[in-house]
Amino acid sequence: MTIFLFVHLSRDGKIRPGAATASADCVQGRNECLPEVKYVDTAGVAYDRQSLAGKVVLVNFWATWCGPCQKEIPDLSHAYDKYKARGVVFVGMMTDGPDSQTLLNFQSDHELTYPVVRANPELMASFRFGDALPTTFVYDRHGNQVFNHVGPLRERDLDSLLDQLVAQN
Repeated sequence: MTIFLFVHLSRDGKIRPGAATASADCVQGRNECLPEVKYVDTAGVAYDRQSLAGKVVLVNFWATWCGPCQKEIPDLSHAYDKYKARGVVFVGMMTDGPDSQTLLNFQSDHELTYPVVRANPELMASFRFGDALPTTFVYDRHGNQVFNHVGPLRERDLDSLLDQLVAQN
């Protein structure tokens, strides 16, 4: 059995009881939080931290030329189709810049069903994205980053994590 005791060390050096409950909300600067930036997907849907509040968010950085990215797209699409009605938002952050028709053809050819955002350097920096593709971040309903993975994912890799996050309040 584990017992946690929250205390507060005051300026005078005395220990006092801390808050009775802990806040689960993400605090910028203290945790890896869902960035407070605005972005629009290729269908014109706008996203920001406020509109995503209370939802589990999966952000996947990828490129059309990336072989491992192409390999994971069908699995991510199946997971998206399975979880979108359960409060999970998927966003594919495309790091290269094909024209609109090329992107539409790519989405059709690779069964890509989740929203795609054309990522710019500012957006990539706000997510602290390095340069390895694919890279996936998952945030809980409070905006806390709970998963960070470099490399292709399979649907089965996400199922237990997303099931657990969806079940949390």
